[in-house]
Amino acid sequence: MYAIVDCNSFYCACERLFAPALHNRPVVVLSNNDGCIVSRTDEAKALGIGMAGPYYQNKDVILKNNVAVFSSNYHLYGDLSMRVMDTLRSIAGPGQVEVYSVDEAFINLAQVPRLQLPALVRELKERTEQWTGIAVSVGVGPTKVLSKVANRLAKKNKQATGCILVLESEEEVRNALQRTPVADVWGVGRRYAYKLQELYNIQNAWELSRMSEEWARKQLGGVVGVRLIRELRGQPCVELKDPLETKKMIATTRMFGKPVYELAELKEAVATYTARAAEKLRRQRSAAGLLDVFVVCNDTEGRNYEYHPYSRHSHTRLAVPSSATAELIRHALPLVEQLYVKGPRYLKAGVLLGELVPDASIQGNLFAPAGPQQERRLMEAMDNINFSMRDDVVKYAASGLRRNWKMRQELRSKRYTTRWNELYEVR
Repeated sequence: MYAIVDCNSFYCACERLFAPALHNRPVVVLSNNDGCIVSRTDEAKALGIGMAGPYYQNKDVILKNNVAVFSSNYHLYGDLSMRVMDTLRSIAGPGQVEVYSVDEAFINLAQVPRLQLPALVRELKERTEQWTGIAVSVGVGPTKVLSKVANRLAKKNKQATGCILVLESEEEVRNALQRTPVADVWGVGRRYAYKLQELYNIQNAWELSRMSEEWARKQLGGVVGVRLIRELRGQPCVELKDPLETKKMIATTRMFGKPVYELAELKEAVATYTARAAEKLRRQRSAAGLLDVFVVCNDTEGRNYEYHPYSRHSHTRLAVPSSATAELIRHALPLVEQLYVKGPRYLKAGVLLGELVPDASIQGNLFAPAGPQQERRLMEAMDNINFSMRDDVVKYAASGLRRNWKMRQELRSKRYTTRWNELYEVR
């Protein structure tokens, strides 16, 4: 058996945790640059506020119904997510939890006796909510796909299920699949859902599970489709994945808070993103041999320019792989100059580091001078200061001082758990 634990309206739950007055009041959280709604409480959903809808289109409803609005506070959400996942590991044991996203985790329950399963599932929910303050829903099934089906139904009718649903018997599985539209099956995207409904008249998950494996191989993406059919039938095919300790590529990308027009601001942004990527690189003790810079821009006049963007990118290979921020910035800025054209609005930029190697065993280059040991001591000192003090206390001048292009977060709450000067006060 597999369980999936899913935090209910996670971003909103994090905001409510430190603002008790928001309980029972509708809350929404916005995406980068306060653009779209990415998290809603049940009260906000009842008002007709849609997921991923633009903030400005819902503003009248939000103001009329006194809806609390927050910018995304990723420092707070990331820290609380870690607490939730650590709590689940304390219950399920080491190696039994796969973190699927910031607010979801699969748990392997194969070693749990059937008679003890209800008690353990209840403990997963109650201890997580008690230790973290974040409400969760738990779905359990013979496979990962069926556990997702169970979780969806548990959240859909919270009062009846208590946010817990366990699918054990064949009858329970069949009933759950018949109540699940095919478009809501984990692994069925928008295009496949349209194809299944319009071309094959498959409307729910039960009808999909009755299709043959040979049909799935031809019409549902080959081996991936076959696995999906088997999972719906209760045959485990998707095992828990080991956490990816060492990444093969590292990227840092951001939308600008407002369109950028000048080369100087674009270079500041890319230098800042390069520094952030270099920190991630050093955290896993790697060095990069390839650096790729891209920009997203638009030269269409009028208010709708952001809906017609296009991107350009350029890359370079380092003679000797490096994790030193100064060295990576030195290679990134000429790429920005190559990409920049005066006139278009620049909406986004990003830096990608590839061809990663362990920084303890870097292959030298006969035609390049030896570097000063990757400036390891300087980089360690910088990382330690910035980690303890936050907000890039120590940074390279190329990153700029004003940073007018930074992402908009006008409605962000305090970072209660990661900043000394923003700690929650109790009187």
